[in-house]
Amino acid sequence: MNRTLFMGTNLKMYKTSNETVAFLTELHELTRDIDRTRLTLFVIPSHTSLESARKCVPQSSIRLGAQNMHWEDEGQFTGEISPRMIKETGAEIIEIGHSERRHVMGETDEQENKKVLAALRHGFTALLCIGETKEQKELNISDEVLSMQLKIGLNGVQRKDIHRIWIAYEPVWAIGVNGTPASAEYAEEKHGVIKSVLKKMFGDEAAQIPVLYGGSVNPQNASGLIIKRNIDGLFVGRSAWQAPAFNSLIRQVMPLFKS
Repeated sequence: MNRTLFMGTNLKMYKTSNETVAFLTELHELTRDIDRTRLTLFVIPSHTSLESARKCVPQSSIRLGAQNMHWEDEGQFTGEISPRMIKETGAEIIEIGHSERRHVMGETDEQENKKVLAALRHGFTALLCIGETKEQKELNISDEVLSMQLKIGLNGVQRKDIHRIWIAYEPVWAIGVNGTPASAEYAEEKHGVIKSVLKKMFGDEAAQIPVLYGGSVNPQNASGLIIKRNIDGLFVGRSAWQAPAFNSLIRQVMPLFKS
């Protein structure tokens, strides 16, 4: 089976709507010569940027996602964004369970599961983020934590929908300004654990589910990560927030990716 390289970034609470449009427009121009049957390129900007973002670049070039979503279609949830609202923007991916949502906002595996099911119900691709903390790693329970996050987060997902499930492995200790990147060997090992759990859950069809590595990805470690067989792509942070830098990173890893 030929593999497609997945390359994406979450802009977090950076870039206004105008700045996002400028970033996407430049990224589209820089990467338009790259065959999109070999590359799935996606960007996850702020909610307020989504509608403008979708209008400025074609979906066939750059897929767009929302950073969070409530699981209810509507209701008395002040400050939340519903699936129906996101649908209107033209976004097609929902990022669920990012470390900051879990560990800063206090979201639980059960809440992430509700969001996954809601995303699938509304025809979105659900990008479920999982990862262990530094303390869990030191206790040598990383594999159990990842297994639990997957089994709870994907509980109730039908096999017919697994083509719309993506996983991002983001060890909590590797994320952010003070993050320590995981070694390529460690990332490969944990991706293998993730794929093993997915296969137990969904059988051979689980091979359809891409597993991306995120956590202080940069030009220095990207090549070593992407050559690993269990790593299907990279979910990049600040190293992708300038279009020329992201374009360079994509072109750096594409020749190394084993399709």
